[in-house]
Amino acid sequence: MNGLVTPERGGLIPVVSYARTSEDFRQRDGHGLRHQVRINERTAQQQGCRVVAVYADNGCSATRAGAKRPGFERLIEDLVCGRTADGQEIRGVVCVADDRLYRRPEDLSRFYAALTAREGRVYIDPQGIRDPYAPDGLLQAVRSLEVAVAETQVRSRRVSNWHWARAVEGVPHSGPRPFGWQDDRISLHPNEAALVERAIGERIGGTAVRAIARAWCDLGVTGTRGGRPNAQTVTQIMTAPRVCGYRANRGVLLSDPGTGEPVCGQWQPIVSPEEWKAVCATFSAGSLYLHRGTGAPRLTENGKVTPRARTLGSGFLRCGAVRSDGSQCDGAMCTQNGRSKRSPYVYTCRSCARCSISGPLADEALERILSSDSSWQMSPPGPAGAPGAAGEWGLEAKREVIGSLLSHCVVRPGEKGNSSWDHSRVQPVWRCAVREGGAAAVG
Repeated sequence: MNGLVTPERGGLIPVVSYARTSEDFRQRDGHGLRHQVRINERTAQQQGCRVVAVYADNGCSATRAGAKRPGFERLIEDLVCGRTADGQEIRGVVCVADDRLYRRPEDLSRFYAALTAREGRVYIDPQGIRDPYAPDGLLQAVRSLEVAVAETQVRSRRVSNWHWARAVEGVPHSGPRPFGWQDDRISLHPNEAALVERAIGERIGGTAVRAIARAWCDLGVTGTRGGRPNAQTVTQIMTAPRVCGYRANRGVLLSDPGTGEPVCGQWQPIVSPEEWKAVCATFSAGSLYLHRGTGAPRLTENGKVTPRARTLGSGFLRCGAVRSDGSQCDGAMCTQNGRSKRSPYVYTCRSCARCSISGPLADEALERILSSDSSWQMSPPGPAGAPGAAGEWGLEAKREVIGSLLSHCVVRPGEKGNSSWDHSRVQPVWRCAVREGGAAAVG
């Protein structure tokens, strides 16, 4: 093995233990973590090691992008430093299985870079000691990642099919109790159902939904989770297909394959299908439950599952901050409200929160990047292509051009105390490799 440590005479190799559970909603007592920690301690002892620190993440997913794992992040930082917070030397990591540490390629890369940041480290699991410096050790980690990804995809497809099959049979949702029904999700709640029925009638008659929400608040009505009703929640309650007995799944109204008629649930309806269609007609398409309901994708008029962007750079910017292990964050930057007239909105990294840039500055930099491109110089579309008038580029048209030319843009962190606008902070990553050398930055 390449540079692996061996226990000194009479001594043990100091290693750290990592444990993670994906969910803990049944007993909520952390028993899964305790079991993994005990197994790690036994494994370390069997391999001539001793656990000097424990890192754990309870109820944290390693599959979803952007999921927060404080224990894993602390482990990466301490591996790079070579010591724990209390000064204990780290010479290895013990874990019950690879998929507890990583289920995404990004996490695998970060973990191995941190683990091998110093010489003489080991990785231990119940199968024995692994050499993280040898090609075989890395290949074994990659194979474990492939198995974890395949397992996640199969499980996701199985769960999705299970929910769809239940929906087709008209079985009620297994989530929180819907407003208007009893705990069995089938029998009507007398008071809440009466409120929903009256609200639907008032809305069809022209009453503003905000007035209905205020009336509910005045009556002391609360949602099934204890929240106060507002215009959006009342809209969702009234436009949910459930109120007329129809069953939907992931934002799609289900229909019988043989007859084409909507699938009806096993619960008691509050209003008729005609009344439900009538109240839905009083709202815009983007406000309906089928577009914005719990667990349903947010749809636009084009049928896409992403909401309509309000800024030019939304969805195109990635964080260029450098982590402690030397890797680039590359997290998506989201739009937030700014604090000045010059920057009424800003783009901020949602992963590390260490990189932020003025929204108007970033959008202006994007237009500068594209100003030399031939497709940007062509005649702008008419009114159908964008919100602007004919002869002007609208936001959607600009974003369409950006998406066709750029993969994304990397935003370098600004200098503290420097308030001047620096357009070169926005670095384009072109879809065509030939363009890479021609326009790497904009001055």
